[in-house]
Amino acid sequence: MGKTLIKISVIYFAVGVSFGLYMSATHLFELATVHVHLNLLGWVSLAIAGIFYVIFPNLARTKLAHIHFWLHNIGLPIMMLGIAFAILGGGSFLFAVATLGGLITVIGIFCFAINVATNI
Repeated sequence: MGKTLIKISVIYFAVGVSFGLYMSATHLFELATVHVHLNLLGWVSLAIAGIFYVIFPNLARTKLAHIHFWLHNIGLPIMMLGIAFAILGGGSFLFAVATLGGLITVIGIFCFAINVATNI
């Protein structure tokens, strides 16, 4: 699980950095929120969680770890797409979609936090 999270985090990193390059080249910074969240919640947070799961393999074997993995990786793309399309004019209801994705992600992160607090 840890190695898988680290690999996924690198994908988020590549996408987030690509957003940054796009914004730099075009001077269009409307999607800066998406860029920041991809890098922080995708790259940094998932890489750190993956490192935790590698260093403490007992964490990766818990049900909480599997819930964290799936909720984080389902919720974050929903949140990012909702924010991006709402900003680009897709309709304000997409902010509700982004909030739902954020809630899913946060629940996953709480599962990670509980897992670390109770199993280390």
